[in-house]
Amino acid sequence: MKNNKWYFTVSSIVFTIIAVAHLVIIIFMLDATIGGVAIPLWTSGVAVIVAGYLATRGFIAAHRL
Repeated sequence: MKNNKWYFTVSSIVFTIIAVAHLVIIIFMLDATIGGVAIPLWTSGVAVIVAGYLATRGFIAAHRL
């Protein structure tokens, strides 16, 4: 069980970093271009919500173990 706790904690930290990075993109209104295609800013909003949810669920799961 201890390994699961570490897994949930580390993955939650990674998802938190991803959510914060996308939040910075939104705050500073940075442009994202992949392969010459401009990525809309709203996709970062979706990424913040999804990554934030996964981080929260991971921290909750780690706390329960």
